Amino acid sequence: MKIIDKTPLQDANGNINTIARVQGTLKYGLSWFAELEAQKLVIAQLERTLEKGFVLLRNFTLPNSEIVVPLTLIGPGGIWVIYVTPVKGNFEAKGDQWNTVNNDGKSLPASINYISRLIQLASATQKYIKIQKVEMPSPVEGVLIATDPGAQVDSVRPIVRIVRSDAIKQFALSLMQARPVWRPEFIHELADRLLDPRPQEELPAMVPTPALQSTARTDTFEQGKPFGANELDFSFEESDAQSNSQNLQEDEKTPQAKPGMAPPNKKFLGLGDTQIVLLAGMLIIELCIVFGFGIIFYINL
Repeated sequence: MKIIDKTPLQDANGNINTIARVQGTLKYGLSWFAELEAQKLVIAQLERTLEKGFVLLRNFTLPNSEIVVPLTLIGPGGIWVIYVTPVKGNFEAKGDQWNTVNNDGKSLPASINYISRLIQLASATQKYIKIQKVEMPSPVEGVLIATDPGAQVDSVRPIVRIVRSDAIKQFALSLMQARPVWRPEFIHELADRLLDPRPQEELPAMVPTPALQSTARTDTFEQGKPFGANELDFSFEESDAQSNSQNLQEDEKTPQAKPGMAPPNKKFLGLGDTQIVLLAGMLIIELCIVFGFGIIFYINL
């Protein structure tokens, strides 16, 4: 498996220093670094199973947008957008809902709806592929992987594939056994086109051989009217779970994701509420440290 790492803020060796970690947390959210570490666990297991015919794009930012797609796996059987989360606890994946389950067995909407977020990522990725004039014989499939063994997920016909920590290898094996829709040389050409986009008028259409097109599935995401790259410009909020039922169609057999969400309102210096709180907390800690050193210095005079 070929891995192309586009993770922002990391150095040439793939490391993220303290300053970059703070910057990433302010820009991408409190769970950003923990999710990066969880991605490494998944990538290591996939790499041990998947063969050379697969290409994995890690944290690729879609052009003309701020959308960072965590893992995009391209293989003979199609394209998978994979969201990795290190959350632990009891959860329920039901249709387009991601719920927490309390000790009484009652399910409540989680603060972050990972299923809704994943569907939007998969939809945006598919639109970008369409912009690049690539024929899609099969739809982009969303896969949610929970890497913590303490995450117990009860799946009730979720509209994305749910993979627990002990089933990552089986998931990889299922990709190896999937019916091919693309030839190996087409996969690498597709990855190159996604990484190095060109103006539409300069792009020849990429169409698989007719024999492979016949394997196309019908449970695809929305294949609407032609659109421009500027339609990909949307971002995610920590509370996106609260409106997930309005973002997707109710029919679970043919889910259609909403193109995107409006950018969050910025209140101060371009920062949202979460970033402001985090920045204020860090400032208070630094002031306490400076004050403490000042007291020690004064006592020792």
